[in-house]
Amino acid sequence: MTLRTTQACEQCTLRELCLPLGLPENELWQLDEIVQQRRPIAKGAALFTMGSPFEHLYAVRTGALKIVLIGDDGTEQITGFALSGDLLGLDAIHDGTHPVSAVALESTSVCAVPYSHVDNLSGRLPTFRQHLMCVMSRGLAHDESLHALLGQRTAEQRLATFLITLSERHRARGLAADHFHLPMSRADIANHLGLTQETISRLLTQMRQQGVISLHTRDLKILAPETLRGTAGVTLDPAASSA
Repeated sequence: MTLRTTQACEQCTLRELCLPLGLPENELWQLDEIVQQRRPIAKGAALFTMGSPFEHLYAVRTGALKIVLIGDDGTEQITGFALSGDLLGLDAIHDGTHPVSAVALESTSVCAVPYSHVDNLSGRLPTFRQHLMCVMSRGLAHDESLHALLGQRTAEQRLATFLITLSERHRARGLAADHFHLPMSRADIANHLGLTQETISRLLTQMRQQGVISLHTRDLKILAPETLRGTAGVTLDPAASSA
């Protein structure tokens, strides 16, 4: 079931991270006409599943989701995490089905935009079409950077880069970059980075003992950002769709 959005795109605090960025002020009403706001997605529930028909693009309003690829043997690989302001579904345009699943890490709400309407709108508004191309390009750049990260960096560098990227994504949303909640579990982080949960726990403990971070349950504070960046030794694009 879908609901009409109760907050216009023009008033949304996430508009600069979302679809409306590609629309002039006097044309935002055209997107308001096609945006639907869905009911909250419960923790553990799927927004869409791998292989399901592609019908909507989704903009995350609140909460977070993990993006999961399921192998032929049934194993799950977390390819990224979607936070508020992120756009999901563009990777399904080519085949018409979702190549991954999106599962809520906590209670999450999204805006759903029927792709048939998006396609029509992008044909009429060049600035909107250009924005969609930029979003897809950032996603490809992020995938390339992540592949290099997982293949060439040490476990400590992978985790440090992951935390830095989360920090910068919060900064881009106008939120505190040095103090934020981790919606994902240590097991999820380990899966995403190609490490074991024990390794993630050990490295987080080590970072706490060194005074680089403080961590209470999932409440993270970055105490020494430059040290963390030095440990990472690599720069990723924080504006990518999923870290």
